[in-house]
Amino acid sequence: MKFREFLKGKGATSAIFMGVLYAVCMLGIFLPGYTAIPGNIDQLPIAIINDDEGEFGEQIAESLVEQLPFENIKTDILNKAALEDLEDNELALVIHIPKTFSADLKNSDVASNIEFTLNEAGATVVASSMNQVVSQINAQLSAQFSQQTAEGILMNVNVPEEQAKELAKSIENSYVGDIVTINDIPDGMHNNMLPMFLTMALYVGAMIAAMQLVGAFKENRGKATKTRLFIYVQVTAIIVGLIAGVVSTIIVMGINDLSGDLFLQILGQQILNYWVSFNFTATVIFLFGEAGMVLNIPILLVQTLANGAVIPRAMMYAPYEWASHISPMYYSVQAYFANLFGSTSVSPYVLGLGLVGLVAMVINIVIVWKLHKPLPIESAKI
Repeated sequence: MKFREFLKGKGATSAIFMGVLYAVCMLGIFLPGYTAIPGNIDQLPIAIINDDEGEFGEQIAESLVEQLPFENIKTDILNKAALEDLEDNELALVIHIPKTFSADLKNSDVASNIEFTLNEAGATVVASSMNQVVSQINAQLSAQFSQQTAEGILMNVNVPEEQAKELAKSIENSYVGDIVTINDIPDGMHNNMLPMFLTMALYVGAMIAAMQLVGAFKENRGKATKTRLFIYVQVTAIIVGLIAGVVSTIIVMGINDLSGDLFLQILGQQILNYWVSFNFTATVIFLFGEAGMVLNIPILLVQTLANGAVIPRAMMYAPYEWASHISPMYYSVQAYFANLFGSTSVSPYVLGLGLVGLVAMVINIVIVWKLHKPLPIESAKI
């Protein structure tokens, strides 16, 4: 056999096709998607709450609204409600000007402060970006309360010039920015990326299993009814999910030094994650056969970016944001953020994950019922 003939064979042509396809999908999906960082930072929603009973709070709030590079700034919300939204990652940052802010500025014995609260239990780009934003805000406010600026502000509210100079000197040293971080994630990138790694570990395994088990389903047609074979496939997926869930949970508990009471919660979600991922990826394989595995590659890559581990929904471009609503990986990642590091309810994400799996299984049932013709059952050989 000549090399040219070898290249024309099925194995070589498939390898060439998959090599080109993966490169095109990887670069064509990841590079456009990640241009959202930092380009779409302005899409993140934040809240500025001014409870100051004096005159300075309003000036600062208005200045921040004008200067900050965010298009979605809430000002008509109570601080308590804003903090609840922050817990649920519906806000990226809460800036609170307390009611005694102006009074504290005029009192040299008391340090005035503005509270900046951010949530670490979410997309990594949000926490890092908000830390940078807070540093910039504090720098701006320090400049705003420089002696010259402070004198001008105080003169505008009818404070005598000499008194204004004295107050300005105290103002320069009286402002502090109080940064509050809720739901701290332990140091280490392995902790930040744990929700995505836990999810992807079983998703990829389930995707490969979908090809193998659907193949077994087709190979055994005629040996049992397609209904029985479909049940066998589902039960096998659950068994594999249980085994893979136990192994992955033990590894994570050891490496990430998690609390022992999280073991059953992680295990339960891993089993659910595997079953949902299996049915989700099996759909295109039941529908298109081996070609479905090729389609599963771009579907996986899109979810890797749309799962919210790095980029939140608010920053995603439309195709990725749409994909996140039907993505098993998105609901699993968000559930892990809430369960492992957050204090918000995990239920909406677990229910969303389960719903995606249920819908995918129903679609698989319809495909098997409509497209896979029943074959006569072979008699058992004695």
